[in-house]
Amino acid sequence: MRAVVQRVSRAEVRVGGRITGRIERGLLVLVGIRAGDTEADARRLAEKVAELRVFPDEAGKMNRSVVDVGGSLLAVSQFTLYGDCRKGRRPSYDRAENPDAARILCDTFAAAAREMIGQVEEGEFRAMMEVELVNDGPVTLLLDTEHAI
Repeated sequence: MRAVVQRVSRAEVRVGGRITGRIERGLLVLVGIRAGDTEADARRLAEKVAELRVFPDEAGKMNRSVVDVGGSLLAVSQFTLYGDCRKGRRPSYDRAENPDAARILCDTFAAAAREMIGQVEEGEFRAMMEVELVNDGPVTLLLDTEHAI
């Protein structure tokens, strides 16, 4: 699994003009599922995201997690994180998981994150979404379960 994690002061996702998820201070997480990923990967990624120390403490040092600051999480599925652009001009998505299995793992990630963080909002799986955010910092990190996290 891959995740692009962005510290935000606010973020929301819309489908057809309808807001499906909205948060204030917290993390926007774009989640990509690779063929062969497991529910254990989804839970491990959620734990890593919940524990990332990317929020400032009193001294301004990034030393607090989203849990520590009482923040929220907005999870948005994004298969294009597994787009391979090395050949040609059109990305190949051969490494992305099939939609049925990917949906289960996205749901597992969100449920595990909800257990640790509390407020977790979501986009809509397989929908054309508009994601709007204010990146705070900016702070943007890439996590990948294929490499030890």
